[in-house]
Amino acid sequence: MTVDMRAAFSYRQDPTVPDFPDDRPIIIFDGDCVLCSGWANFILRRDHLGKYRLLAAQSRLGRALYLHWSLDPVNYQTNILLADGIAWLKSEGSIRMLAGLGFPWSVAEGCRVLPLKLRDRLYDLVAKNRFRLFGRRKTCYVPTAEFRDRFLDEPAVGTLARRSQVE
Repeated sequence: MTVDMRAAFSYRQDPTVPDFPDDRPIIIFDGDCVLCSGWANFILRRDHLGKYRLLAAQSRLGRALYLHWSLDPVNYQTNILLADGIAWLKSEGSIRMLAGLGFPWSVAEGCRVLPLKLRDRLYDLVAKNRFRLFGRRKTCYVPTAEFRDRFLDEPAVGTLARRSQVE
């Protein structure tokens, strides 16, 4: 599922979204959620090529992106995979994240045999109950030194999303 029918890279035209490097896929996750932080760690430990960057939804940029796509910037009900300027949510975002890790994780693409509405209902059920089932972190997720460079904070020089670029 994508957020809406906005054009790819639409956030580049949004003055409320700070410039950021978008040359690689970005996973935006709830840094207060134990399940979501565990998912971030799972991805980091298996992404041996460093394909993904990560961003806590609680960050200034994370909040701006949630608002850009008309998502609740406080009660995060989905992780977001931002790839090639398109936001993928819920089950489709998760399947794409796993597929990006290569085999054996790409086998998750087989879940697409299930209708999207069913997959997203299951995703929503877990998302709605994630704090009750898995708990809440006392502080927002902070990456270990090993993975610090994979997280977005300040944009890296030379890789900023340029608002003037046309994709």
